[in-house]
Amino acid sequence: MLVSLLQHERIKTTLAKGKELRGWVDKIITLGKKGTLHARRQAFALLRDEGIVKKLFEEITPRMKDREGGYTRIYKMGWRQGDGAPLSLIELTTFSSGEQKKKSPVKKAKEVLEKVVPKKKGKEEKKEKKEKKVKKEEKEAPKEKKEKPKKKSSKEKSE
Repeated sequence: MLVSLLQHERIKTTLAKGKELRGWVDKIITLGKKGTLHARRQAFALLRDEGIVKKLFEEITPRMKDREGGYTRIYKMGWRQGDGAPLSLIELTTFSSGEQKKKSPVKKAKEVLEKVVPKKKGKEEKKEKKEKKVKKEEKEAPKEKKEKPKKKSSKEKSE
C-alpha cells in the first residue's frame, strides 16, 4: 500500500488502514529527506521497487523539504457498500511556498473540476450562440420614442 501511495500520490482505502499507513509514509519520507546512500538502501529494503525509490528521492522529498512532518492528508469518504467499512482517501500533501499566490477554495474547486470533467464541444458553441443572440436583441430592440407634450385643452387653459 505504501508503494501504491508513493506511485499514485493518492489512494482510496479503509480509514483504519489509512491511519496506519500515515506512520509508514512519514518514516519513508524522512529517509528520503536525508538523501544519503544508506537512507536510499533502507528505503529500497522497505519498498522493493527501484522506480518508486527514485521517485521518492527525486520528486516527492524535494517538495516536502520545508515540512517538519504531516506529509499525508486523510479525507473521510463515507462507508463501503458491502460491509459498511468506513472509507477514506489518503494523499500526499504538497507544500506550496509563500511565493505562489494563494487561491480561494472556489477557484481551486473549479480548476479541479476542469481537470476531472471532460470538456464538451457543444457547450462552448452554445455559449457563443447565446452571446450572439443577446447582441442581436440589443441592436434590434426598438428605441424608445420620446413622448410629445400634450396640448392643453381649452378648459385647462381657463383654469
